[in-house]
Amino acid sequence: MAEDRFREPMNTGAREWDADTYDAISDPQLMWGLEALNRLRLRGDETVVDAGCGTGRVTAELVKRLPRGHAIAVDASTEMMSKARKRLGDRVDYVLADLLELKLPEPVDVVFSTATLHWILDHDRLFHQLRRVLRPGGRVVAQCGAKGSVANHTKAIVAVASRHEFGQHLSAMRGLWNFPTPEETEPILENAGFTDVRCWLQPKPLQPERPLEFISSMTLGPILEQLPDEKRQPFAEAVLEQSDQPLVIDYLRLNIEAVAAGT
Repeated sequence: MAEDRFREPMNTGAREWDADTYDAISDPQLMWGLEALNRLRLRGDETVVDAGCGTGRVTAELVKRLPRGHAIAVDASTEMMSKARKRLGDRVDYVLADLLELKLPEPVDVVFSTATLHWILDHDRLFHQLRRVLRPGGRVVAQCGAKGSVANHTKAIVAVASRHEFGQHLSAMRGLWNFPTPEETEPILENAGFTDVRCWLQPKPLQPERPLEFISSMTLGPILEQLPDEKRQPFAEAVLEQSDQPLVIDYLRLNIEAVAAGT
């Protein structure tokens, strides 16, 4: 079938973002991030990495919970990092890096991540790398997309991507997300050197207020950047037209908690 190559979308690495648009429409990601932050349980003197800080909206709330501590904002997007710097100033340190290549001068107490890890293909390598930057007894607390997330939205994307006017530009289709299950994620964490592993699902269906802008920024980015400029908006409009109306995106979040092994 013509659509087979679009059936299992996977992202191959870091990409650039339109940080201004993301910042303007990322209220859902902010709310999910605050939920994860509320279960972080901080004393206030820790060193915490925000892995995938984006424009720094959640990071700003993290900093408030570290009156005697320290935050490190990490992102692979120069545009996101620039926006975060404008928001946060000298309240945090900044590391522009792919999480698969993350290196820090000293181990940290916590790696916190929200709405980021599903953009990374190799979770085995990812969690080994996160373990390396954590001190023994340090924690990873995260949420990201889970298997089954945006399933209906993906069907609309596949249908439009299979049309000749778009598909001819997508022969080397990189796709979008890496959505794992809790059952897949737990042994990967344990193999990477984590104990007390806990992973669970949380449905988060969302009806975006600005649907065309939302999908263009949040879900279609890796596809749109492969298309000629003049076909990017028509592709997004076609996906929206192909979707049920009003658009409701069936997000499913994977929550992750684990402790770095060792003494």
